[in-house]
Amino acid sequence: MISAHSRVARLVVWLVASGFFLGAGASISAASDVKAGRAKALMCQACHGLDGLSKTPDAPNIAGQTEAYLVGQLQAFKSGARKNDAMSMVAPSLSDKDVEDLAAYFSAIEIKVVKLPGE
Repeated sequence: MISAHSRVARLVVWLVASGFFLGAGASISAASDVKAGRAKALMCQACHGLDGLSKTPDAPNIAGQTEAYLVGQLQAFKSGARKNDAMSMVAPSLSDKDVEDLAAYFSAIEIKVVKLPGE
């Protein structure tokens, strides 16, 4: 079993390698195309929905996530550093431009909280 300290260390290494920290995402938006991302997102809709809201229990909601985070996750799936049966079939076919465009599209979706539990 992997210790909590080891898991945290692995996460930090992955975050640094994926360019997650502030500054890495600054250059992403300039190269990305939300409209192209929406067209490419048609292949994502069965699991994540065109609106970025999960359509299956195993798929996360990705609408409104930061662009840098989405790029990092897609790159991790593409490289095989992160594993998932569905994403392992889809991600390798994505070009770097596709990854940037998809991240731009899903991060541009506005999420509004209309009611908090207990209110």
